[in-house]
Amino acid sequence: MLRRRRTKLVATLGPASSNADMLAQLFQAGADVFRLNFSHGSHEDHGRNIDLIRDLEAKTGRPIGILADVQGPKLRVGRFMGGAIVLTPGQTFRLDLNPTPGDLTRANLPHPEIIGAAQIGSHLLLDDGKLKLRVTHVREDHLETVVVTGGRLSDRKGVNVPDVVLPIPALTEKDRADMAFALERGVEYIGLSFVQRPEDVIEAKGIIDGRAWVLSKLEKPQALDNLEEILALSDAVMVARGDLGVELPPEEVPLAQKRIIKAARALGKPVIVATQMLESMISAPTPTRAEASDVATAVYDGADAVMLSAETAAGQYPVEAVTIMDRIVGRVEKDSDWRMQTDRRRPETEKSVSGAIATAARQVAQTIDASAIVALTNSSNTALRVARERPTAPILGLTPHIETARRLALTWGVHAKTAPVTHSMTETVQVANQIARSEGISEPGQDIVIVAGMPFGKSGSTNALRVAKVTRTAMTEPEYED
Repeated sequence: MLRRRRTKLVATLGPASSNADMLAQLFQAGADVFRLNFSHGSHEDHGRNIDLIRDLEAKTGRPIGILADVQGPKLRVGRFMGGAIVLTPGQTFRLDLNPTPGDLTRANLPHPEIIGAAQIGSHLLLDDGKLKLRVTHVREDHLETVVVTGGRLSDRKGVNVPDVVLPIPALTEKDRADMAFALERGVEYIGLSFVQRPEDVIEAKGIIDGRAWVLSKLEKPQALDNLEEILALSDAVMVARGDLGVELPPEEVPLAQKRIIKAARALGKPVIVATQMLESMISAPTPTRAEASDVATAVYDGADAVMLSAETAAGQYPVEAVTIMDRIVGRVEKDSDWRMQTDRRRPETEKSVSGAIATAARQVAQTIDASAIVALTNSSNTALRVARERPTAPILGLTPHIETARRLALTWGVHAKTAPVTHSMTETVQVANQIARSEGISEPGQDIVIVAGMPFGKSGSTNALRVAKVTRTAMTEPEYED
């Protein structure tokens, strides 16, 4: 199935969408990648969804990516006598290590790392930022605070500490167990939550060892302080606007989104914009006009993908949510201003042979009005470099590895397919010709631009470019390696 848009769609699975029929409908509506949220559900649940996705992939013949999003070190207060309290602005309130249920004067904070790192004047945000406390005294086993913004606080609500770098690892024991399960089942991307430092990415990459892409979720102000280093180490990133929107002032979030997208594109790293994109569609069949504009803005900014969370995981209208997001993206990409902005934001050519070839492929394809750029890739690097150029021609990513094809499901403009290993440019032209026609990308008489690395069949630099004419008749296929 050929998508006519370039920006990809990620749909989160959950109770509203975890069956074969709904998965098929979401895929038909436009989902390219499915997200499994390991903050919820059991390994049995996620394993069943992986099986359903692979069955769907086999039926459709299109590689489908799977994102395993691990929870990370979620910080929470303890429980309260009666289940909840109401805090009043100006009152004093203690956060301590005592596991006893809290009351109007105190609450359990089972995270000594926060107590050890906090300073007088530090702020703590509770329940997604609805309540705000300011630290007035730091003790060995507790914090004294004053309530800045009051309200109702109930059991196990989240805690955010925006102005403190917490000495906690990005991976908990639960995350490690979830990662081991997901990697064993062969997912394409591991979503790393609450990244703060480059060391967090290094730790995850050491565990993953190339078995999946590391997708760093940028949801902490500290991650923005280390953005370039984190991007350089990550395979892909997510603008996770939920917690990022709690810890940053609201007016800063759009600027952070644009900065992340620009920096990721410069490095050729896929970037997802996520959270609350069509939030009202959890309970309504249509989005607000502001939500439609939000999706459009991410597309204009140059994101590789946009994501639905609760809209498809637990909402009443999951298929409608994917359908309208697909329509919004498709409409934006038909706008002449979208193309002008995309071209204007194109980063400088990489100072390498591979970068020069990718730039040349885009220029040649545009000059001769080629029907496609065919990127032969083993490890995905060739396709990623071409996608970084944001060409007007569709990108047909051909790889002998199904794992690579699935990973490219997240990448802007790439229609990925598996193809046999070729041994010469002549064979490469034959395979590209056949698949471009069979996938409905090219017609006889049209030109295609082929980019590849030589020697063929080995991962390495992108160093070859060829223009070929699509023929009307199928060619005899030579023998290929398995």
